[in-house]
Amino acid sequence: MGDADITLRHLARRRPGDLVRAFVPEGHCTEVLGWIDSQVTTLERRVDKALRLRVDGEPRVLHVEFCFALRDDVPDRVFEYLGFLFTALRLEAPGEPVPPIESVVVVLSGRRRRLPATGERSTAWPGRRFSGVHFRIDAVYQHTIGELRARGSVLWLVFAPLTRNATAAALREVVAEIHAGAATPAERAELYTALLVMAAIDPWGHNLMKELVDMVEDKEEGLLRRTPIIGELIIEAERRGEQRGEQRGEQRGEQRGEQRGERRGEQRGEEKAIAELLGRLFARRIGRRPTAEEERSIIERARAIGPGEVEDALLDLESEALVRWLAEPVRSS
Repeated sequence: MGDADITLRHLARRRPGDLVRAFVPEGHCTEVLGWIDSQVTTLERRVDKALRLRVDGEPRVLHVEFCFALRDDVPDRVFEYLGFLFTALRLEAPGEPVPPIESVVVVLSGRRRRLPATGERSTAWPGRRFSGVHFRIDAVYQHTIGELRARGSVLWLVFAPLTRNATAAALREVVAEIHAGAATPAERAELYTALLVMAAIDPWGHNLMKELVDMVEDKEEGLLRRTPIIGELIIEAERRGEQRGEQRGEQRGEQRGEQRGERRGEQRGEEKAIAELLGRLFARRIGRRPTAEEERSIIERARAIGPGEVEDALLDLESEALVRWLAEPVRSS
């Protein structure tokens, strides 16, 4: 999911309690203990999409996946991830029981017909009793703004542009709520970034990006466009929106040629935004901007293993180890 995945993961890490409250039934005493940052080094897979909780005094684990659409491979990915997560938790505390794990897939776009509340991946033989994994499905794009607002946090309001009933008037209220609810200007900028990235996905064809950009810019008096990363995302999202509008009025034969060029342009734009996002993260960890060779390595690794995995390495590796890692040949996952 590129920049959407990075943006949402940053927000989730900043507000884990708000993420958890949406998925733990009311009436339970819940304590967030922190993200699971273990790594099963022999498997080379990270397991930091899960939170340690204590619910009514008992240990629990919540695993949250953001996905662009509920594709056929999503159940496989959830099953695979839970295997790695279970292994990591067992290795951390040998002899201790592994806490119960709940998986939730947050879906950003897809079919108009209502998605099921749960999904599954069965590994059993046909005709035999179920064996495998069940997971919850939270199709945020099929919710209303009111339903997201009821979750009680500005974290969930960033998904407002995805909703069925998103309108310019409703989003103006959302922008105001985010402005009032963010703890700091930096957090406001992150929330607005996520809001705009969600608007670029636009699963219902509302086409509200330009109006939303104007609302945010009016509220923040140019803050977003003065911020390099966010400004790039706004410009790129606006360009994509304009291209989608132009495509609707073109002939099918012309579209094929233009779409190929657009895809190449979009890929370059996405890579530029990802390089800027990850480059700034590199600079915070190392104390300098990446060299041209290091930036090239960041982009190649984002292509090969995904931006989220590169972000993990930038967050987890020590300075010298990070520089050595970027100098190594890129291996596909």
